[in-house]
Amino acid sequence: MTRPSAELLALPVLAFSAWAQAAPALYSTGPAEDSAFIRFVNASTAPLDVIAQAGQPPLRLETAQPVSMLYPVDSSKPIKGALASGGQKLPIDLSIKPSEFVTVFAVPGGAGIQQAVVRESPDDFNALKASLAFFSVDASCADAALLVAGRNVELFKTVPVNTARRRMINPVQLSVQLVCAKANVGAPLDLGQLKAGERYSVMLVPSANGPRLLQATDTLSN
Repeated sequence: MTRPSAELLALPVLAFSAWAQAAPALYSTGPAEDSAFIRFVNASTAPLDVIAQAGQPPLRLETAQPVSMLYPVDSSKPIKGALASGGQKLPIDLSIKPSEFVTVFAVPGGAGIQQAVVRESPDDFNALKASLAFFSVDASCADAALLVAGRNVELFKTVPVNTARRRMINPVQLSVQLVCAKANVGAPLDLGQLKAGERYSVMLVPSANGPRLLQATDTLSN
């Protein structure tokens, strides 16, 4: 995905029927100037269905491909739907500001899942750089940080739970190391070759085995 602010906002909000082919139409769409963006992440151990209005097909997120694309939505109306996993169903009821990017996580909680919501309002773009974000939705990881693997180079420092930080970096081959409470946790995550002008996300999520990382290229649905 290229330019995350001006170019994305110039795209029309997807029509109700067109969006339903790839993802649930959580509500009717509206004017492009009110565009915002939403995606869903399945950090649980079972398939997740994002359920919209009656009659709309759900968006299924398998554990092998847990991150959805970014979907343009109308920020003038609330988003309503549900996250369903197994026999559990969590309601979605969100308001999104114009140009806001919202990521809805389904994370392990109790005997099922719980919802975590992280909001971004990115205005960064550099055609010569890659944009990298670090999302934290695991409260068990104190002082969550992200380093360049094998080097004492800090990409992100002390990211609070249920927030995200984003920065520009050179388009290089990159592996990252999660750090909790100043100690390395888990194996490095290979992000591959980052590309100039693209946006990427690294997501810290909880699991039965402790904090873990997911990765995604921030791709816009079309």
